[in-house]
Order: sequence, then structure tokens, then C-alpha cells
Amino acid sequence: MAVTIKDVAKLANVAPSTVSRVIANNPRISEQTKKRVREAMETLGYHPNFNARSLAIKSTKAIGLVMPSSVDKVFQNPFFPEVIRGISTMAHEREFAIYMSTGQNEQEIYDGVERMIHGGRVDGVLLLYSRIDDKIMTLLQEKKFPFSVIGKPYQHSEHISHVDNDNFRAGKDVTEYLIKLGHKQIAFICGSLDLVVTIDRVLGYKKALEDANIPYQDEYVVQEEFLNDGGMAGFKKLMTLPAPPTALIVKDDLLSFSIMGMIDKMGLSIPEDISLISFNNLMLSEFTRPPLTSVDIDIFKLGYYAAECLLDQLDSPDQEVKQVIVPHTLIKRQTCHRI
Repeated sequence: MAVTIKDVAKLANVAPSTVSRVIANNPRISEQTKKRVREAMETLGYHPNFNARSLAIKSTKAIGLVMPSSVDKVFQNPFFPEVIRGISTMAHEREFAIYMSTGQNEQEIYDGVERMIHGGRVDGVLLLYSRIDDKIMTLLQEKKFPFSVIGKPYQHSEHISHVDNDNFRAGKDVTEYLIKLGHKQIAFICGSLDLVVTIDRVLGYKKALEDANIPYQDEYVVQEEFLNDGGMAGFKKLMTLPAPPTALIVKDDLLSFSIMGMIDKMGLSIPEDISLISFNNLMLSEFTRPPLTSVDIDIFKLGYYAAECLLDQLDSPDQEVKQVIVPHTLIKRQTCHRI
């Protein structure tokens, strides 16, 4: 015979309604009582029927994750598994499941989010990116559906829950670091200018040059998409300029690894011939030859706090909008050289 809530209540010496509240993680139940009830559940091998509970409380206990592109492309970039690790850690703590978008292009991803909302599959949505004129963000705002964003929204950011680094400051910091090493010909291989993170970092780069009275040159800024092989073409284009850069800022470590290989094939040395600095500080960055100087943006915390913002919003819909800035740190290794 299946174990019931009444069996758990009897063993824990509480009312069945108390067991239900413990399952729902009601904050009004003391930690001592929660512990006793959960021990009784474990002893009896009781597992709550979450489908039935979801119908009763009109909650799916699930959140939807929306990717910037197709899943197969996203998971080639180590940023996303790490940010999802942060999200899933918070979701586990709050006993929420994760539902992931799986479209192969922007329209399919948009259609999938519509199904999430109208099909009642999730209680809220977490966008793992922020771009200009995003149809999905507009949809969520129009439907007044709970959501939060990893990245600063392009418009009305003060009214939208989001978690981000200070990307303007990060772009300025890395540029100033290279300037202090004596570099004036500093190129930036950046990401898509549809993404707010790219816009902010390029603005920081420009500001640092301006403050140092170094002229900004359009040809030194090369735009590359996520995981686009064009990063190599962009790098080659920079190196054939009449005055090639002495230092490179690269949008992420993954592209930097490829560029380091290309520099080696060209018979050049890092950092003697060209300095290199990057973003994300992936685990492999300290094991490259030479070890890569990179900005640690604390990817795990970006995901963890973004999920927390969303789940807090679901718990208290009337609470004030949250904006969380995760500090970044420049990790100085051996790919930058003083001129």
C-alpha cells in the first residue's frame, strides 16, 4: 500500500496540513518541524505528488531558461554550462525544476517561449542574455509574465529584474591596464553589437582611450558573433593593417584560445610580439601557454543570483525590482607585456 501524507503526519506527530506546508516549504513552519517531517518522509519512503500539488496551488514549480541561440551552439561555449550550474543550484535550493528552450533559430525560440507561457509550463522565465529590440523580452512585458535577465536590459532596466557585471567598467579596466603597459595600438575583437554586454564593453574601451588621449580607430574594433569562425578572419584582418595592434582585447576566453593558436602559426610570440587579454576566466585559462590574462566575471554567481531574483519575484510579486551587480576581477597572468 502506498504511503500517504497521513502516515507521515502520524510518524512525525503533526497534522497532515503541516506535512503539506513542509512539502511546499512554507516559511511559517519552523526548521525543527520541517526537519522532523522530512525525516519521517525519508523513513517511510514518501515522495510527494508534485503534479497534484501544482494543480492545487496553481504553480508548476518550474522556471524556463531562454538561450541566445540554439542549444547545440550554446553548449559549445563553457560560459553557459557554468551559468546554468549557478541557476540550477538556486533552483534546487528552492525545489524548482528547470525547463529549457530548444529552438534552432530566433523564431523557434520565440515560439517555444510562447508555449511556455500559454501552456502554463513554467511559473517564470530567465533570459540568459540581453540584446537590443528583443521580441521575447517585449512579449514577457506585454503579458506581465514574471522574468529576470542575465545582462542589463537595453531599455527600462530600472523596471526589470536583472543580474550583470559592470561591463562598461570591465571594458575600461582592461583597456587602461594595457595603456599603463605602454600600448597605444589596442584592438578589440568583440561580440555581436546587438548584445548589450558588447555595447557596454566597447563604450568602456572607447572611454579609456579618450581619457588617455589615444585616438579611437574603427578598424581596430572587429565584431564577431558567438562561436563564429570569423574570429580568425577578423584577427588576420587586424594583423594586415598598416599599423597592426600591439595588444588585443578579445570578447571571451574561448575565442582567445583559437587566436593564441593562430598567433603561434604566424610565427609570433605572446606577449613579446602581441599582448592578449580576455573575459570569463575559464578554468583552462591558467593552463594555456602562456597562461591567459582574463577578467573573472564570476559566471556561477551571475546564474545563481539571476535565479534568486526570479524566484523571489514569484514568492513576492509586489516586491521591488532587483538589480544585482556581480563584481569582476582582472586576473593578471602572462599574456600581457610592457612595451
